[in-house]
Amino acid sequence: MLPPATPDNERERIETLRSLHILDTPPEERFDRLTRLARRLFGVPIAAVTLVDSHRQWFKSHPGLDASETPRDVSFCGHAILGDELFLVNDASLDARFADNPLVLGDPNIRFYAGYPLTVDNGSRLGTLCLIDVKPRALDDEERVLLRDLARMAEQEIAAVQLATTDELTGLSNRRGFEALAQHAIRLCKRAQKPASLLFFDLNDFKQINDVYGHAEGDRALIAFATVLRTALRETDVIGRLGGDEFVVLLIDSDDDGTMQTIERFRHQLNIHNDAAQTPYQLHCSVGTATWAPDSALGIGELLNQADGAMYANKRAQR
Repeated sequence: MLPPATPDNERERIETLRSLHILDTPPEERFDRLTRLARRLFGVPIAAVTLVDSHRQWFKSHPGLDASETPRDVSFCGHAILGDELFLVNDASLDARFADNPLVLGDPNIRFYAGYPLTVDNGSRLGTLCLIDVKPRALDDEERVLLRDLARMAEQEIAAVQLATTDELTGLSNRRGFEALAQHAIRLCKRAQKPASLLFFDLNDFKQINDVYGHAEGDRALIAFATVLRTALRETDVIGRLGGDEFVVLLIDSDDDGTMQTIERFRHQLNIHNDAAQTPYQLHCSVGTATWAPDSALGIGELLNQADGAMYANKRAQR
């Protein structure tokens, strides 16, 4: 077996990939639509949008494949990102680079692989759109062009993720990104018959921080608050900044008791930050909650409105 080499721009490539905040995110229809289409057009059991991290390949979309990631050193996609064009293996069992690869000898029993690298504006190849079959095959010229076109569509979706769904200051999802992720999470909760809760946070006296210490310090306060949110919450929770000093969180599989425990855990982390921070001010917030049950017809918009109203009630009570 021949492990893939490391690209010359590996450090920049990994930094670009991590900046997207796309790794380990839930499935998204925009990518699943492409892989479903690829499976149908090419008649293969597996199609994937793969992102090559430092030590693993992680699958953003992977219909037909049970694993969500595999080690990078056994990945076919690690080889594919070394070039700009199609990386094609017609029969892996006859290819010296892959014949004894565990992905060939065992599940998913790869024989055929075809992957186009996914490239972003700075030239970094982050992963691939790839096809996998359990039997040898080839691609004709028309099929190669078709796969390239699907890869370009995947690149456009990655660019859209980068430009349209991330808050530039904090790295959290912006309103559009949060609503998309949260709506998908709600659908998952409905299928699994699990409850959810939405938390709406507003920084108290944030305008005063800006007015007294300047907008640069206000930006640092927002970044600090976002960091506390990340520290206090689970990886499965969806976090966003709606704008200004307003932050929202969707808690997955969380009942009323779990929600209250989360709020207490967050306030504890905020106190730790305030005790350690060398700033002339402390961070305090108001929070409102809205609950969602599996039989509820409420969407994310209605939950946001409910939690927003509860937050303002909490703010008035603190005064």
